[in-house]
Amino acid sequence: MKEIRYYKIPVPLIEEQKTNPLTRDLHFTEIGEIEVEHGTIWYQTEKLENNLLAYCTKGNGILMISDEQIPVSGDQFFIIPKQSSFKFYSVIDANSRFLVLHFNGKNSDLLGKEFSMVRNLIPSVNNLVANREMLFDEIFNNLSKGFHDENLEYVNFCFGHLLATFIYASKTSDDLADESNPVIRKSIEYMNRNLNLKLSLNQISKEAGYSATYFTTLFKKETNYSPLSYFSHLKIVKACEFLDHTRIKVKEISFTLGYTDPYYFTKDFKKKMGLSPRQYRNRVAR
Repeated sequence: MKEIRYYKIPVPLIEEQKTNPLTRDLHFTEIGEIEVEHGTIWYQTEKLENNLLAYCTKGNGILMISDEQIPVSGDQFFIIPKQSSFKFYSVIDANSRFLVLHFNGKNSDLLGKEFSMVRNLIPSVNNLVANREMLFDEIFNNLSKGFHDENLEYVNFCFGHLLATFIYASKTSDDLADESNPVIRKSIEYMNRNLNLKLSLNQISKEAGYSATYFTTLFKKETNYSPLSYFSHLKIVKACEFLDHTRIKVKEISFTLGYTDPYYFTKDFKKKMGLSPRQYRNRVAR
């Protein structure tokens, strides 16, 4: 295994990160770019002290963990939980390259349920929110300036964002089409096209091609919301857009969004936003 660039946070500074309120819940301990030569093995026979994120940017091979063999190739990543060991067998005819991060903290334990062995990613070069290689570079460049307190705090905030782009890949725009359930995605698109209507559950589920009961179960599993609750949230988001960028009266906004009763619209808006529509519009002096 060849280290192309690699930084390991000194142990005393890791201990400081564990007590710093800004970094104690989630921090990284090592970051690097490595190359595994063709026909060789990258392995960790001892149990990992920290979680390991490995993002394959080039090449392919076989990951072996818990006696399971899993193919890995470019634009895929895996997270090995701490207290685990692994082996990666690089293919015979080409080197494999990885961007890697070792990390820990209380929040990493909470995120453990989101870890998966191997997941696909759509290349994110044009996605400024989830340009993972750019975020790695930002951390590398700043670490080259030293390990002083503010710098470590900054790169750990960058790391938190970077980790989120992997764990919640389906929430970034470039990855959404690949990760989310196409039935749910189409039903949400249908809702967005019909914000001016008062759609029923039967109408939405019929558009999706399922019974109302099964569709509700499927939708809630994917989004944590019932279809009608999600539709209501979409309306409120659109209402915020009207309130922020137009001078349309609240009553007109309610009718535009399919509410037959402006009073109910105001009540629904306040329930979700904590402010009435007028309070929301006037929250910033114009």
